[in-house]
Amino acid sequence: MSTIDPSRLLQMRSSILNQNQALQRAAGRGGIGGAEGGVGGADGTPDFGAAINNALQQVNAQQSKASNLSEAYERGDTHDIVSVMIERQKASLGFETTLQVRNKLLSAYRDIMNMPV
Repeated sequence: MSTIDPSRLLQMRSSILNQNQALQRAAGRGGIGGAEGGVGGADGTPDFGAAINNALQQVNAQQSKASNLSEAYERGDTHDIVSVMIERQKASLGFETTLQVRNKLLSAYRDIMNMPV
C-alpha cells in the first residue's frame, strides 16, 4: 500500500476547487457558496440536496424538450431531424449520467454502512 503525500493531496484539492470556480463562472454563477441557482443554504454553505434537486430538474427539462421535439417531428410540424436527434442524445446522456451518479451514491452509502465502528 502506498503512503499519502499531504502536499500532493492539498495540491489536488486546490486544483479541483479552481476548476469548480471556473466552471461556475462559465455557467454564469458566482463563486463557492452563495444561494445562486438554488445550491446554497441559508448560511451561504453549499446544500447537497438542493444541488441534486437542481440537477434532476435540469435533466427532466431536457427530457421534456426532447420528447416535445420528437412529437413535433412525428406530427410533421418540423422537418429538422438533426435537431431532434441532438436533443434526444442530450437527454439520453443526461439520464445516463444521472444513473451513474445514483449508482455511485448508493455504492458509497453501502460502503459507509459496512464500515466497522
